[in-house]
Amino acid sequence: MDSNLSSSLALAPIGDIDSYMKVVNKLPVLEEDDEIALAKRLRDYNDIEAARKLVLSHLRLVVSIARSYLGYGLPLSDLIQEGNIGLMKAVKHFDPDVGSRLAPFAVHWIKAEIHDYVIKNWRMVKIATTKAQRKLFFNLRKSKKRVGWFTQKEMKDVADNLGVDISDVAEMESRLSGTDVGFNIEDDDTNNDRYMPVVVSPNTYLEDENSNFAKNIEILESQNFELSKLKQALDCLDERSRHIIEERWLKDNKATLQDLAKKYNVSIERVRQLENLALAKIKDFVLKGS
Repeated sequence: MDSNLSSSLALAPIGDIDSYMKVVNKLPVLEEDDEIALAKRLRDYNDIEAARKLVLSHLRLVVSIARSYLGYGLPLSDLIQEGNIGLMKAVKHFDPDVGSRLAPFAVHWIKAEIHDYVIKNWRMVKIATTKAQRKLFFNLRKSKKRVGWFTQKEMKDVADNLGVDISDVAEMESRLSGTDVGFNIEDDDTNNDRYMPVVVSPNTYLEDENSNFAKNIEILESQNFELSKLKQALDCLDERSRHIIEERWLKDNKATLQDLAKKYNVSIERVRQLENLALAKIKDFVLKGS
């Protein structure tokens, strides 16, 4: 097979995953001296060909790591692609003078990209957002020694081992045990297998507030009544007081006390007094009429 074709296939696991594996396993593994020389060419001269060789020689490492995440039900090809992105980032940041080989340095970058992909795609709703939750997501199932919920002692042991709170363990266990349910599941979407649990969509038990016509009419009539009482109360005020209330409370662009003081040629304190007196009259009128 042509080397350039092999390289393109190796970087993008599309189609038959077995064919991809065969291509990756045929790629040569670099000796330490060659690896250091290529890394220096990349660092010092930005040699893209050197970067390509470094990436290709470590693709089987990505496959090995990606396989360990198959338990999350995501396609192996997608896991590999995400891991390859992490590998390329590792190659970019690798310093050959530190004295370490690329493989152990790249493991962190590969896992980080796969972790992000798993968390974003394992469920429709993101299940882990904080650092503690991310740590629990990837370690909780490993900590379980039996089927069923954790006991209080088991939760404490897990919390102590991972350096998180017991409440975080309980919350993550609950999240992992749940499933995504569509809000509105049609009959065709449900499983008719009598051995499968019946999935009840939220729209069958959540109240639609807009469907309560009697309540909606009651609210509308109450609002109309309050508006009517407010209009009557405003009509009982003198022209200046009514204008002050309208400018201070009913307009989108509300006037300041200083604006009204300048308009009526009075002090700011006087405008405040007129406003308070008008509000007291409105409140008294509404309460008496209610």
